[in-house]
Amino acid sequence: MANVGVLGAGSWGTALSVLLSDNGHQVTVWSIDKDEVKMLDEKREHLQKLPGVKLPQDMVITNDMEMTIRDKDFLVLAVPSIYTRSTARNMRPYVAEGQIIVDVAKGIEESTLKTLSGQIEEEIPQADVAVLSGPSHAEEVGRKLPTTCVIGAKTRKTAEYLQSMFISKVFRVYTSPDILGIELGGSLKNVIALAAGIADGLGYGDNTKAALITRGIAEIARLGVKMGGKIETFTGLTGIGDLIVTCASVHSRNRKAGYLMGQGKSMQEAMDEVKMVVEGVYSAKAAARLAEKYDVSMPIVVEVNKVLFEGKSPAEAVDDLMMRESRSENMALMWDE
Repeated sequence: MANVGVLGAGSWGTALSVLLSDNGHQVTVWSIDKDEVKMLDEKREHLQKLPGVKLPQDMVITNDMEMTIRDKDFLVLAVPSIYTRSTARNMRPYVAEGQIIVDVAKGIEESTLKTLSGQIEEEIPQADVAVLSGPSHAEEVGRKLPTTCVIGAKTRKTAEYLQSMFISKVFRVYTSPDILGIELGGSLKNVIALAAGIADGLGYGDNTKAALITRGIAEIARLGVKMGGKIETFTGLTGIGDLIVTCASVHSRNRKAGYLMGQGKSMQEAMDEVKMVVEGVYSAKAAARLAEKYDVSMPIVVEVNKVLFEGKSPAEAVDDLMMRESRSENMALMWDE
């Protein structure tokens, strides 16, 4: 049994806390929101974000960050990506040398273009930072539906240790050394999911969705490999797997926000209606800047940014994508001439 601290009590943090507790570990959950702590402690359920998923009675819910971190075998950082750096900065005084932190959020910092693990390493240099990602909606993990994810870590030892902590009969975990590829796949797919939601909101069909998913993973992989990620990662669970579920699922907040925009709502109206952090909105600008920095063509990402931040109509964005200059599907496949 491990002693685990989970920082962040949203839907994902709550679902993983229950998973780890079911695996026999002692879990302490921290939230910055005192009202959330009170609700979780008294009701033993996240009534707003994960209704129906009961918290074990022995799970500790607290507003005390130091208590959540001190003497824990490993930590799970589950705050929204926009709060990763600030939370890590506050964690630093309490984190021991070599203490493992598993980041489970997905995003890229717009101002620095750093992945979340990069931000954590800057703020907590003494930590051993790993990531957990894959097609894993909290609503389904909380209901104990079969799910598969990937642990990315710098060493095999850390990866296999965490694998043994999370794996269960309903949560299969693989390992990988490609932390960068895992994080890029997890963050950039949210931008493509916005496009998929927009297409749904416009009333388009399965053909459109399939095109966005396949051309979307092509964009993600082009950039990811150029940045140093591995192509195998983008064809796996944290690449195409995560992209499929986020583009297609009713649980996807990114798809839902896109759907609302496709129906005519503004970005802010869509985000207000979703009532949860829409990570793709925060990653979109960073994705476009990375594409420019690494000279990689990402037309879907470019059009999503225009819809989000420049007032372009979703229908016009689709038209412009469809009428781009004709080309081969894959420049690596050419006729012998």
